[in-house]
Amino acid sequence: MTTLTEADALEGLRDALGLLKDREQVAERLLDSSAKHSFDPDKELDWDAPFEDGKWFWPPELVSLYDTPMWQRMSEEQRILLSQHEAAALASLGIWFELILMQLLVRHVYDKAATSAHVRYALTEIEDECRHSKMFARLISRGETPWYPVSPVHQHLGRLFKTISTTPGSFTATLLGEEVLDWMQRLTFPDERVQPLIRGVTRIHVVEEARHVRYAREELRRQMVTAPKWSQEFTRVTSGEFARVFSKAFINPEVYTNVGLDKREALAQVQASGHRKEIMQTGAKRLTDFLDDIGVLRGAGRKLWRSSGLLA
Repeated sequence: MTTLTEADALEGLRDALGLLKDREQVAERLLDSSAKHSFDPDKELDWDAPFEDGKWFWPPELVSLYDTPMWQRMSEEQRILLSQHEAAALASLGIWFELILMQLLVRHVYDKAATSAHVRYALTEIEDECRHSKMFARLISRGETPWYPVSPVHQHLGRLFKTISTTPGSFTATLLGEEVLDWMQRLTFPDERVQPLIRGVTRIHVVEEARHVRYAREELRRQMVTAPKWSQEFTRVTSGEFARVFSKAFINPEVYTNVGLDKREALAQVQASGHRKEIMQTGAKRLTDFLDDIGVLRGAGRKLWRSSGLLA
């Protein structure tokens, strides 16, 4: 695979969004930001504080069953309990995704100069993701909810994706996993209806993930300009399929059983919910607009993205 060199940047290599930025300059800025704005969740958050009665674990509008007939029949206590289990399920999903991301980042820098800022930032991001995974695991344990692993099918698909993914495909998947959750967390951490611990966890994640998104976006732009055509087309198809997997994995059906709801009925109502569809598409819109601009959402890949429910 070809890569963008300093000479290429000076020659004015560009995509639909404009001139591509120098890879090393981007990484240096992100390293500087990491030095100033990184957090140790074990020290930053009050893990021993009791949960507050009547407060949510996820904004109610983001809970999967919100505004469905089943939601209308649920008591406030059961709704809050569902928000707690869905927060645990999303934390579990986050751990699964970040384990994939860390492996993809290691693959990305495997044959690059370890002294470069680009590689040093990738290693810094891996440090961040290690802390985030431990933070999510501690949050699940603190809430006394189960760990909600993705299905065995999705586990195997994750292994397959890690094996066959191209570099641009890896960064597209990275953004998919980061940006939808990031949109939800930006609504969560300032919401005073939500438990303080949840707000603290999401605040840390939002601040540090902003750097990860910048790194992935800049690298994906570069890859979609410089990668061979076969790799670009393969990226379009595999990213569309990953979007389908991700959107399905976003809801773990066991949360419904564990709060005393009929799993099949709940899933059917979520799938029929116009509110839920709007939430997922709104959460993905900033990403899908970006991917459309740089040429990822084309051909068969676009059809797969539409079938995922993330693209209107």
